[in-house]
Amino acid sequence: MSISDFLSPLDIAAALQDCQAPGSFNHRKFFQLTGMSKKSSSQIKDIFQILDRNQNGFIEEQELLYFLQRFHPGARLLTVTEIEKFMAAGDRDGDGKVRTEEFQEMVQS
Repeated sequence: MSISDFLSPLDIAAALQDCQAPGSFNHRKFFQLTGMSKKSSSQIKDIFQILDRNQNGFIEEQELLYFLQRFHPGARLLTVTEIEKFMAAGDRDGDGKVRTEEFQEMVQS
């Protein structure tokens, strides 16, 4: 299973182009541009599984570093500031991880 099974490659390319410059990543805008925010809860959970590189049920800071590369291997790494903002927006319970439910809420908000 790959991201392109759920999201249009053209939408992914547009979203990656929008946040190409370091410091320009905005998770809400990225979710909208990729079309992820319009997906069903089930589809978002499937996308989460792809983003959860180590398959432990969480997205952690180290995985967020490579977040954009899960959409395209040549994409840039997220900056420390972008990772911190993403984590602050998604980690509702403060455990340093984004669970499936937290991710789904983040995408659909």
